[in-house]
Amino acid sequence: MEKWEVLCKTPYKEIRQMQDRKLRAFICNQVSIYSPYYSNIMKKQDIDPYKIKGIDDLKYLPFTYKWDIAPNAENPQRHKDFVIRPDEEVSEKYGHFAKMSMSTGKELIEQKIYDYKPVHIHFTTGRTALPTPFVYTKRDVENLRESSCRLLDVFEVCGDDITVNCFPFAPHLAFWTVYFAADTLNSPVFHSGGGKIVGTSKLMDAFEFLRPSVAVFIPGYCYYFLREAVKQKRDFSSLKKIFFGGERVPPGLKEKIKELLKQLGAEEVMVLAVYGLTESKVGWGECPSHEKYHGYHLYPDLEVIEIVDPESGEPLGEGEDGEIVYTSLDWRGTCVVRYRTGDIARGGISYEPCPNCGRTVPRISSVIERKSEFKEFNMTKIKGTLVNLNNFFPLMMSHPDLEEWQVEIRKRNNDPFDLDEIYLYVTKKPDVDEENLTADLKQKIIRETEVSVTNIIYLPLDKLVGQLGMETELKEKRIVDNRPTG
Repeated sequence: MEKWEVLCKTPYKEIRQMQDRKLRAFICNQVSIYSPYYSNIMKKQDIDPYKIKGIDDLKYLPFTYKWDIAPNAENPQRHKDFVIRPDEEVSEKYGHFAKMSMSTGKELIEQKIYDYKPVHIHFTTGRTALPTPFVYTKRDVENLRESSCRLLDVFEVCGDDITVNCFPFAPHLAFWTVYFAADTLNSPVFHSGGGKIVGTSKLMDAFEFLRPSVAVFIPGYCYYFLREAVKQKRDFSSLKKIFFGGERVPPGLKEKIKELLKQLGAEEVMVLAVYGLTESKVGWGECPSHEKYHGYHLYPDLEVIEIVDPESGEPLGEGEDGEIVYTSLDWRGTCVVRYRTGDIARGGISYEPCPNCGRTVPRISSVIERKSEFKEFNMTKIKGTLVNLNNFFPLMMSHPDLEEWQVEIRKRNNDPFDLDEIYLYVTKKPDVDEENLTADLKQKIIRETEVSVTNIIYLPLDKLVGQLGMETELKEKRIVDNRPTG
């Protein structure tokens, strides 16, 4: 890895040259030789790895999709094909370690173990397929530590800050990013496990006892947690920054969080998001600001980010809306090339120096939407239109009259061949007129999603919180697809 303090001030022209150099080496010396999946793809499609001279040549490589990696019943070990791993044949051909002198051979074997032996595993959440393991070698763990420290540097967190980590204990990127960052920075952190482990009430006690300046949450649980804290008239006045990971954060939800924090005595709190995915092995932080969101600062020595047209797959220019495509650049363990994230960046990517902090590394727009990962609807009202269920998130999360919400998709009469039905469960805020809210929701849902809901059902807050799995699930269940398969 490059030195962050130097990299983040390097002119983008030099950063691009560095990326081209690293990409050439990674494709030729690692991916094309040691990755079973990509070496096979290159042979089948007659792709010469030496043709990849830099980022502009990525177009010669095929895209990778979630279904290429995810295990299934027919191939439960599919993920192993994406692990960079020299087998005995490759080692014999390229290494000859056993034939070297005792001292040199030992050093090289130790280096090989450091580079290639898996020692740490994360999993995807498995919402649309079986959970997919992503393995880290010792070398990768050091990269994760360093990138986690970079995240804290972007967020301006120092060793004097006290942090409460409210992510659930789980083998996922968000929790371990906080763990490794705090461990490396020697900053005091309470890794609570969130409400799922210690319970919401005791977590509130911890906030008042520890007086943290920083808290890290999954956004949906944070909103629930702060609402409960307001009801109990807790004092969270020590908080200065809240960071979100694990889910996207609509601007309207950030504003709701800030209003709740003011009621808890915490004025002028920065509410910032981390964008990351299991496949990237790191998380990128928003440049901190109270007034404007300046995007997520990338680590260009660890990855290449392309923005492509989500329909054609063609590369787009700077600042254009498009899908984020991720390529590993300096990793071992599990590595992906040209991975289609399904995430749409409104405003794309910027290569200009950040107007907020001056860093010169590329930035992805703060406005990221996720393409729907659910099955296509079969409703006559939409006439075959593919519905983006993710439009529910900014609409419902930002609505000023709602406490909580959940969408359920069913089949009429539970018949797999009948029409789809959409049920919206909501808890309204006190003193909000139910009739007016229903009319408002129906109008906005049709406008934003192009479908109408079958019914809007009002539930008490405690019942809806239970349906969401707020204190029992890794992530709350916002959209539940209960359609039977035919």
